[in-house]
Order: sequence, then structure tokens, then C-alpha cells
Amino acid sequence: MSEQPVFKPFPLWTGCHSQTIAAIFLSFGRSQLSSLKRFVYLKDGEKLVMEITTPKGWKETDETVLLLHGLCGSHRSSYIIRMARKLHKKGIRTVRVNLRGCGSGRGHAMKMYHAEASEDVWEAIKEIKRDAPHSPLTVLGYSLGGNIVLKMGGERGKEAKGLIKKIISINPPIHVQSTIEHLSKNSFYERYFMAALREDVAYRHETFEELPPIRIPSQMTLLEFNEFYIAPQSGYESATDYYYACSSGRLVHLIAVPCHILFSRDDPIVDCNLLDQEGLPENIDVLITDHGGHLGYLGIPGQKGGFHWMDSVILRWIFKGRE
Repeated sequence: MSEQPVFKPFPLWTGCHSQTIAAIFLSFGRSQLSSLKRFVYLKDGEKLVMEITTPKGWKETDETVLLLHGLCGSHRSSYIIRMARKLHKKGIRTVRVNLRGCGSGRGHAMKMYHAEASEDVWEAIKEIKRDAPHSPLTVLGYSLGGNIVLKMGGERGKEAKGLIKKIISINPPIHVQSTIEHLSKNSFYERYFMAALREDVAYRHETFEELPPIRIPSQMTLLEFNEFYIAPQSGYESATDYYYACSSGRLVHLIAVPCHILFSRDDPIVDCNLLDQEGLPENIDVLITDHGGHLGYLGIPGQKGGFHWMDSVILRWIFKGRE
């Protein structure tokens, strides 16, 4: 195995919360990226929307990267835009997939997305490969999206080899219940996500007449929200059943394609210790840094990996095998 990269945090943001929060609110490179909108028609009659950006001179045998956002994110999320721009400069086509009702897909899906959206992502992958069957495809997921792509890879096993070159997962909540409990211990994160979730629920119930009026109390916690709304909306009797069904940790060892996973020991949301590395096959590479927070990894400009160290690691994994 090649030498693992080492992350050194930016001196002003060495703590896990400062790394996480700074990464959320630093919006460099968040301006729009030109793309072609494409629908994915799902088996239940709903639609996903993909935003496809194709570099000039790109050929069908050139690489494609699918990017999947996290909770309350979209194709416009800063980490998604930033990576898509970097890949575009390197001649790689990007497909930014919006989970149900997110980003440019808002209003096209009545059902709310949740962590068990692995089947939706598989349908998006098949659509991408129908367009360009000879383009090697890397599937990259962040946070909740990272859990979804791992779950998809585990569910599909060897079948995925026919469509996917590799899977990359960044700070995936592989044990969903543990992650929700972590979030609930920090009022800032909980308020941030609950505000977005309440707004999303209100929009859906106002947009689709099939959905009855509903009110999500302003003081409702994430744990209560999942029990009251997400679990029954997703077809589960309880939040506990929902959490188990959505978690990728029990399936990671079944992934058959090359897979890279990035964790941080100080992640305030995801516990990296819940992944049993001893039982993993050789095709799965796990990198755990001491610092970085959640989707942070803001490093030192001018040093190896640069300010957006996470991006440098992702690019290294995407291009691995080309050397």
C-alpha cells in the first residue's frame, strides 16, 4: 500500500467544530457551474435531476465522476461545486446528482429523500452508463451521500463491477442512529439541519396537494423528527427500524469494486470507530486522520494538499492507477 497522506489543519481552525463550521460557511468557488439538466425517471413515477458538466474535447472513453451531496445539500453545495470545477479543469465529465426534491429537482419528487436512497442512485448510475457505456465511472459521495454510495455498493456487490470503476466516500455516517445522536448533542448543528428540514417539509406539503397540511414544531429534535415524520414517510414502523435499514456499515464488506473512505477521528457528527476494518476486503482502503472535523479538512496553503486538503486526497484517489 502506498504511503497515506497526512493532514495538518490550518492554524486558526485546528478544532473539530471550527473545521466543520468554517467549511460550511466559506463559500469560495460556489458560483454556478454551467451544466445540462437531465431527468432520471424512477420506478415509482418520481424523478431525480442530474446536472451534467462536460469539458470541451471530452470523449466517451474519458472518465466521468458522479457527485452526491449530503443532508440538506444539493448540486449547488460548495464542496460539490468546488470539486466539479477541479475535475472540469482536468477534462473529466461530472454528474452532480440531486437526491429527491433537492436542488434543481425541487418539485419533481413528492417523496422525501432519506439515507435509504441507494436504489435511486443506482438508477442514476444506469442512466449515466446508457449515455456513455465506455466512460469509466467513479461514484463520489459526501456525508449522507457517502453512506448512500457505500450502501449501494454493498447491495450491488459484484454486479456493480459492470458499471462502476470505484467508489469514494467522505465522512459517511455508516451507523445512522449513532450519527443522529451525535448531532442531537450539539444545538448548533441540530438547529441548522432542523431549520432546513422543516422548510423542506413545508414546501413539499404546500406543493403537492396529495400531502395533508402539517406542522413541524420549532422545538422538535432530530430524533423526534425522524420518529414522527421520516420513519413513517419512508415506510418504517419506527425510527430504529429506519436507522438500521439506512445504515451502510453492515454492508461495506460486500463492496466488490475499489473503494476509498475518508474519516476524521475528531468528526463531531460521525464516529469512525464504528467501521470494523478487520473484516474488510483488500479492495477497500480506509484513511482516518486525527483532525479535520466533518467535511472540513482545511489545511495549510502552500503545503502538500493545500487549503482544501480533502479535495487533494479525492483527486489522488480518482487518478490512482493512472500513474
